[in-house]
Amino acid sequence: MKVLIIGSGGREHALAWKIRKSPRVSAIYCAPGNAGTELLGENVPVPVADHYALLQFVKANGIDLTVVGPDDALGAGLVDYFEEHHQRIFGPTRHAARLEWSKIFAKQFMERWKIPTASARSFSWSSEARKFCLELNYPIVIKADGLALGKGVIIAHNSEEAQSAIEYIMDGGKFGSAGKSILIEEFLTGTECSIHAVIDGSSYLLFPAAKDHKPIYDGNQGPNTGGMGTFSPPPQVDEAIEREIREKVLDPLMAGLKAEGILYKGLLFPGLMLTANGVRVLEFNCRFGDPETQVLLPRLKSDLVELIEAAIDGKLDETQPEWDPRAAVCVVMASGGYPGSYEKGHEISGLEEFTDRDDIVIFHAGTKRQGEKVVTAGGRVLGVTALGTTLSEAREKAYAAVGRIHFHNAYFRKDIGIQ
Repeated sequence: MKVLIIGSGGREHALAWKIRKSPRVSAIYCAPGNAGTELLGENVPVPVADHYALLQFVKANGIDLTVVGPDDALGAGLVDYFEEHHQRIFGPTRHAARLEWSKIFAKQFMERWKIPTASARSFSWSSEARKFCLELNYPIVIKADGLALGKGVIIAHNSEEAQSAIEYIMDGGKFGSAGKSILIEEFLTGTECSIHAVIDGSSYLLFPAAKDHKPIYDGNQGPNTGGMGTFSPPPQVDEAIEREIREKVLDPLMAGLKAEGILYKGLLFPGLMLTANGVRVLEFNCRFGDPETQVLLPRLKSDLVELIEAAIDGKLDETQPEWDPRAAVCVVMASGGYPGSYEKGHEISGLEEFTDRDDIVIFHAGTKRQGEKVVTAGGRVLGVTALGTTLSEAREKAYAAVGRIHFHNAYFRKDIGIQ
């Protein structure tokens, strides 16, 4: 079968890498892809937002399955468009993906179905939000309602920071229409983790947990990014925690989706906080996480294509994936200056050392090929993933590999995998 993967980041390279291993797959295409996906198949120079051109490519090339990577494609209704034209595609519809593209909708959904989450209020006028912030105890969390590339969450430690965040998001229009409305919610303390579940409309299968490190600096300091590294499994998520996630988050979510007539087929991953008072949902994401995918898929021993098709066909209850018991650590190598301004076009060296390793995989994110060279083309450039018998071993391997890859002004956190 022929598979088209939508997107150009590290998540999409990881998806292409895993899907290419399926004995059922004869060809991989990525739109638009990167220098890593180019090694696995053919990159297609079609923008993610050009739904018509993507559909024409699928029809012209006999694509059997399309897998959507980025959230903005789901929010823009790419799945709906493909399904209207009878094309097989993996991902939730725009209506179902509202759990991600509207944080206000997600919060109200959780409140209706008693899914534990932080208390919050929503605002569409900055003047009202400013006034509300004068009455609060700090710190608080301020979130843009819409999609903001993982950067639309600001922690305010005092009233002045809250006023600045409201100015930045709402009045300054930093995130465009995504910031027209905001959520102001209580600040939760505990251990963050992510859990992935593939859903077929009526049932779900849970993936192992992972932990992301979003802030740019060591010690979880500085502004949020799309993710500076991740590891799996986090030791805090034991059987009791997993049971609580099922009973208090996923089971009521599935009941709520059914009661409200929302047919959800695809990948869902809630961002969670393990607090002293139990599990709390920070947010819902309606696609594979990035960089969580870069540690989860190397641990998946089963055929990802079979899992995806079971979800599309409503047959997850007939599937039981097998997981590698080893730990995985992914360290993101970024361009200096990210998540602010940064340079592009710097040559990357050292990648060839890891082409034949089965315990270390280099996932490309912001890269492109320039003649015979691979050069930087984004903020997050590479995800260096390693497997190890223990978390410590995986971490040691990942950082050893990072040390052998070079590009100008490369930046990475030094504490990925440290709990």
